[in-house]
Parts: sequence; structure tokens; C-alpha cells
Amino acid sequence: MASWTGQLELKVEHRGGRSAASRQYHQGAYKIARPIYPDGSGQVSYYVMNPGGGYVGGDRYRMELELGEGASALMTTQSSTKIYRTPKEPVFQLTRIALEAGSYLEWLPDSVIAYRGSRYRQQTEIRMDRSAALILGEIVTPGWSPDGAHFSYDEITLKTMIEMDGVPVLFDHLRLRPGEQPIRGLGRMDGHTHVGSLFVIGPLATHTFIEELAETLDLNRIGCIGMSELIIPGFGVRMLGDSSQAIETLFGRIANAVRERWFGWGPISLRKY
Repeated sequence: MASWTGQLELKVEHRGGRSAASRQYHQGAYKIARPIYPDGSGQVSYYVMNPGGGYVGGDRYRMELELGEGASALMTTQSSTKIYRTPKEPVFQLTRIALEAGSYLEWLPDSVIAYRGSRYRQQTEIRMDRSAALILGEIVTPGWSPDGAHFSYDEITLKTMIEMDGVPVLFDHLRLRPGEQPIRGLGRMDGHTHVGSLFVIGPLATHTFIEELAETLDLNRIGCIGMSELIIPGFGVRMLGDSSQAIETLFGRIANAVRERWFGWGPISLRKY
């Protein structure tokens, strides 16, 4: 098997009233910024960086995140993940996440931007304790093309698998192949250019909480969006839009509502522009 272009391993544990890294390793085209504590909650924030500026054909990345009992972390990226032309091999991203009892992870990366002739395959595997909580977001954006076409990339495949206490509870497979699908039409992108997915899971994600959140967000006034309750305490959101900012704004509102209602924490802004 080919070697990894970039690797990142991070374990966060709760110590002395706040969360901090107990193990950290990065290699190749992956780096991680110094920890940030934006408020008094004790939650640690990290920015994942790719100094190379973009992904090219045959690149393979591996990320392993582990949160110990009671630990809390907010993870994001320094900038968008740019996928350039991949004439031979696709770009592959493997992310593995483990959440121990009472831990809480917000994983809200910037968008994936797929340029002309690019192929990107992402696999996210999550193992979590029933008492842990998770916010997992993803946004896909079409990159600039010389002919002005919005869907000039060849393939975007995003697979997300979640196990809770060893039992598979969620499998989400988003596959976009503009050359093989009527991508612009009804049932696909429905005339929009951007798509975002968000999963919120935790013991406090009750039916009542989900209904109240949907009412507070006033989803009917936002745009093309679907919100579904999961078989476990949690919900999924899929949104179609015409800009990353519109989807980021909604996901940020949801994340801040979770922070406030579940933990009593203040809002966080991840805006980098």
C-alpha cells in the first residue's frame, strides 16, 4: 500500500479543569496549530493545517482523533481543502475518531473545494460511547473552471460510519459524479451549487430538543434544507445552497445552540475571512 502524504494523531484528555493534548503526532503535509482556549469553558480548539496549499492526484491523508473521558475539543481547518486535477489516482482522506464516556467533539472543517477534473474520496469512521456527544460537519463546493462550469469535477465521495458502544448506528454515503448524473436537477442539487451535511449526536438530543431547535431556526425561511431525527439521540441536516457562507452560518447557529443548551457555553465564531 502507498505511504501517507500526511498523517495526524491527536489524543485529548481532561485535566485540571480543562482539556489538553496528551499525545500529538504529525508527519508530512499535515500540521496542527497551537491549542487555543477561546473562553472559560475548558474546551480546547485546534486548527489543522496543510502547508502544501492543496491536494493533488494520489495524495493520501490519515487523521486519528481520540477524546478521553470528559474531554472536549473543537476542531477545524485553517482553510478550505482544495482538490486539484487528479488525472490518474483520486485523493483519499481517512479520518478515525474515538470518543470516550462524557466527551464532546465539534469537528467543523472548512469546505472541500473540488476543481476541474478532480476526484476526492473521504472515509470517516467514528466510535463513540453512548454518553459522548458529537457535531460533525462537511461542505462541498465546486471550484473555479475556465469555462465557468460549476460541476467540472469528476467525483466527490463522502462516507461516514458511526458506531455507538460497538453497534453500527449511522452510515451516510454522499456521492456526486457530475459526468454520470443529472447533477443540477431535482433530487440532486436542484439548481444549487453547494451541499452541506451536519450530524449532531448526544444524550441530550431528545425529540423535544430537536423540535424546539427546528422551530427556533425557522428552517422554512432558510432555503433548501432537510432535518431528520436519527435512530439514536441525534439528528442529521442536509442543506443545498449557493455559497459556503450560507451553509456555514446555519451550521454555526446549530452548533452554538448545542453549546448553550447542552453545556451552558457561549457562542463560538469560526469565521476566517
